[in-house]
Amino acid sequence: MSESRSADPVTPVAAEPPGAPIGFVEFVLLIAALMALTALGIDSMLPALPAIGEALNASPAARPFVVTAFLIGFGVAQLVHGPLADRYGRRRVLLVALVIYIIANAASAVAGSFLLLMIARVCAGAAIAATRVATVALVRDCYHGRAMAQVMSIAFMVFMVVPILAPAFGELVLLFGNWRLIFWTIAGLSTLVLIWFAVRMPETLAPEAQLPISPSRIWSGWRETATDRLSLGYTLAATALMAALYGYLNSIQPIMAVTFGREKLLALIFATTSVTMAAANLLNSRIVMRLGTRLISHSAVSILIAVSALHFALIALGMESLVTFAVLQAITMACFGLATSNFSAMAMERMGGIAGTASSVQGFTSVTIGSIIGAGIGQAFDGTAGPLVLGFLTAGIVAFGVVFVTERGRMFRPL
Repeated sequence: MSESRSADPVTPVAAEPPGAPIGFVEFVLLIAALMALTALGIDSMLPALPAIGEALNASPAARPFVVTAFLIGFGVAQLVHGPLADRYGRRRVLLVALVIYIIANAASAVAGSFLLLMIARVCAGAAIAATRVATVALVRDCYHGRAMAQVMSIAFMVFMVVPILAPAFGELVLLFGNWRLIFWTIAGLSTLVLIWFAVRMPETLAPEAQLPISPSRIWSGWRETATDRLSLGYTLAATALMAALYGYLNSIQPIMAVTFGREKLLALIFATTSVTMAAANLLNSRIVMRLGTRLISHSAVSILIAVSALHFALIALGMESLVTFAVLQAITMACFGLATSNFSAMAMERMGGIAGTASSVQGFTSVTIGSIIGAGIGQAFDGTAGPLVLGFLTAGIVAFGVVFVTERGRMFRPL
């Protein structure tokens, strides 16, 4: 992994980004709302998977692909959104993507077969991938370093309220209609966010910073993103942790239904094991300016490894219960939140001149590889939470090892 920057002339970064173009609170809330549409498109599906499977004749093993199909589209399409955002601006790309996302959710709502639903879900994931690429690039246009980590932490905190509430939202919708109503509701909420963004958010990419769309330019940006030591290292570390998270999304429903026989508590346990992630991001926003991204994230991964090892030992000894699962998984998710929000900021630190392209490569790597591994973790379900917890333990060890190499052994520095 090379530490040197590319000599390509399109990569210079302004000394100091200008800050948010609208009020700080509204800026963070709008970024969080854009990001939350992705979480809503994933997590609100969890309570509806059995109903979707029964309605469209999908086997229990195939039902999690309602989530996986979305994630595959979400991961791959980021490679397209990045160059577009660097050429046409963050605003235009996001506006078009939100319109397509609304249409894709409407198509999901009327799908007459599982195959058609999968196609619509891939399209929905591909469209909303723009919110991962363009929002990160948008924030990088306005902030960098610890300030960027602070903004992303606050946004992630608000964003995490959606995964906490989404399963309950899905269950609530199912009280008033069938699973198709969930997709119609997502389309409606997406329309509201589209209007808010269109009215309030100006373009943050300066005209002189627009980059041409050409194979050589795109390849140059991909190469720079993939060879910069911090960009590559922290992207790979985040990928390992994201794989465990996607394994959790694929596993939580059968764990609640089969392992503990308490499927009706899915929304409650999901909230219990996720609320700590939101709290961790709030904590990070308060302390990152003082302690630095490295000290916080490296410590968080270390704790994640220790907690996952303890959790796996309890499962191996037959001492697992719903309470131990909820408590230990909640701590694990808090560590995940502290690590990934800072990993993202560090991966983007030297990528300001190609923020859209860099964000797309980093997002493609973490989401696509993470979702594939996460699907494997879900398929490894053996009636216990063992495969899931082992996934988190392995992910933590891999992430720590990658960061150790990236930082050349200089861990836990207050930078």
